[in-house]
Amino acid sequence: MPEPRKNADQGRYELTDGGQIVGFAEYQDQGDTVVLPHTEVSAGHEGEGLGSQLAQFALNDIRQAGKKVVPTCPFIRSYIEKHPEYADLVAQG
Repeated sequence: MPEPRKNADQGRYELTDGGQIVGFAEYQDQGDTVVLPHTEVSAGHEGEGLGSQLAQFALNDIRQAGKKVVPTCPFIRSYIEKHPEYADLVAQG
């Protein structure tokens, strides 16, 4: 089962499976907010729920840090719309 982790050096959340990166969500920490511009899952792993696993891990990490999110990635935006428990994290303005 893929394991999520935060890779601060690369500025992304990653999913690894057997030491291989099978998905990632880029982030840009801007102080009080975190921009999530891009999410990608490796070919051959689409449809396995990995993007959702990444989104959940990233959003929980942002919540724990007490920050707001700017979801410029269409996938993350859609994930938040489908999971309203994360709507309070979206930065207003």
